[in-house]
Amino acid sequence: RQTDLLDMGKLGTDKAGSLASSIDARSEPPVAWAIAENAAENGCTTLVVAQCAAIPGRRVRGVIDGKKWYLGNHRPVEELKKCSSKLEQVIFGLEKQGKSVVALVGDQGVQALFAVADTIKESSIEAIRELKKIGIKTMMLTGDNEHTAKAIADQVGVDSFKGNLLPEDKLAAVEKLAESGKVGMVGDGINDAPALAKADVGFAMAAAGTDTAIETADVALMDDDLRKIPRFIKLSKSTYGILVQNITLALSVKAIFFALPFVGMATMWMAVFAGVGTRLLVVANGLQAMRKSCPN
Repeated sequence: RQTDLLDMGKLGTDKAGSLASSIDARSEPPVAWAIAENAAENGCTTLVVAQCAAIPGRRVRGVIDGKKWYLGNHRPVEELKKCSSKLEQVIFGLEKQGKSVVALVGDQGVQALFAVADTIKESSIEAIRELKKIGIKTMMLTGDNEHTAKAIADQVGVDSFKGNLLPEDKLAAVEKLAESGKVGMVGDGINDAPALAKADVGFAMAAAGTDTAIETADVALMDDDLRKIPRFIKLSKSTYGILVQNITLALSVKAIFFALPFVGMATMWMAVFAGVGTRLLVVANGLQAMRKSCPN
């Protein structure tokens, strides 16, 4: 992620960076990490924060040197009644560039803006393309604003998107989708946990994911390569097909050798051979899943 700092007050970029990174130090969202990394690169010092508290999907607050500071997106700025038409023009301009904007708010209003831009990985675009090929519809659910969400959605090629979502909004979206079919949810943060739990299959990106997301999800991907999701779906369908084949084979052989004694055509050695042979065939057929999951 690329992070830009805009000084909107009289703090100076170094002071604003120190305040923001100190308040966000205990936060887990990737945007918080991006702000912290930017502060570290610019040599900003870490300050002592008291009464630190986070409201998921909204803002983080803390007290530094006796003064209250808030760090959050556009919504909490409006809730704190610190917004203005001039500020909105700046925020909307950054959002239309596909950047997530985080505001540092103090008693004197908005003192700094942090514009965090996601770098789209080619692997993510390929993953969406592969999901479409196997008939999976994709929707992006994000807490980012509508402008940023649209810019990212257009780049990766998802079928639809929803922005400005809180954790309960993501949960409601998954519940709505579940009414018309099976739903898979991919996430890595605390805000994604309710939706991950509700989805038929929850995928956690374990490389940068929070402990809450990993524990809630059904599947943990040990890196951030989204291309593993279409592979997982293909392997799951293949495994299901192998299970059906094995069950059908085993029951068919059992049914045949159950009927043969009644017509005097079965012997003990044939029954033993059929039992052992069926097991070997089932095991051999089941090894297809291993070959497909590890082609090399």
